[in-house]
Amino acid sequence: MPKMMDSDVVEVYSMKAPVWEFKVGDLLAHFNIIHDAIGFRNKRTGLNYTMEWYELFQLFNCTFGHVLTDMDPPLWCNQGAACLYDGIDDLHWSQNGSLVKVAEVSGKIFNEMADWVHTDNNTGIYYETWMVRNSTGPDSKLWFEAFDCASFVIRAFDKLGELGAKFNTSVQTNYTKITLFSDQPVHLGNASTIYGPKGNKTLAAEIRTFYEHFQAHQPFPSLLKSMLEAFDTIVLEKKWYFFYNFEYWFLPMKEPFIKLSYEEVPLPGKTTVTVV
Repeated sequence: MPKMMDSDVVEVYSMKAPVWEFKVGDLLAHFNIIHDAIGFRNKRTGLNYTMEWYELFQLFNCTFGHVLTDMDPPLWCNQGAACLYDGIDDLHWSQNGSLVKVAEVSGKIFNEMADWVHTDNNTGIYYETWMVRNSTGPDSKLWFEAFDCASFVIRAFDKLGELGAKFNTSVQTNYTKITLFSDQPVHLGNASTIYGPKGNKTLAAEIRTFYEHFQAHQPFPSLLKSMLEAFDTIVLEKKWYFFYNFEYWFLPMKEPFIKLSYEEVPLPGKTTVTVV
């Protein structure tokens, strides 16, 4: 992380662009599937920086375990981390997304935030695509929180607010959320207890079969078959084997099963949510 002078003035930007823009352009923007990041500009030096929280092994690999022939438990490549690099690609963010200044902070606040980023990276090391709730209502119970690019930006903005940053609360900040809906989850154990010598072979086989539905790089006929089987498992049988912080949980799925939303999470200091 760059070290700022305490007296520096650093501009803070909310940056958004469609997921997989480098592959499919703005296609996913039409479905509000958006990647979030933070930009910084030191007004004294003129240097810009981009900070993003990434799935280190690509999104699909972080969302579903790999089912391999030479090992029984699914292999998870779900590490995530905040990454910072020099420069801001203005065209990338502004062409199909947004690049909006939301605050100015002192160099001292930036340095304190940078220390927090190191701590956050060392404690929240797993990427999690899904949020899990028990219903769609405003008073619904949260079972599991997502841990993705959007949640990092929200945490970072909240931390800046705690440190004294004053945000431009006229800016509306929405974030993509993908939610699963289930009744109370049932803890199943980890890979060692499920797949170990004293594990539950029936449960181990069911988990493996579940993730076989979600393997990348399948030929189209196989992919279509997997999608139909996944539909049967999730919607008809109401089952989901959920992996969170290296523990497996059974989700008794319920309607509407899965929901994609693009919801406002206000900037620190904003007391009302914009009604669209």
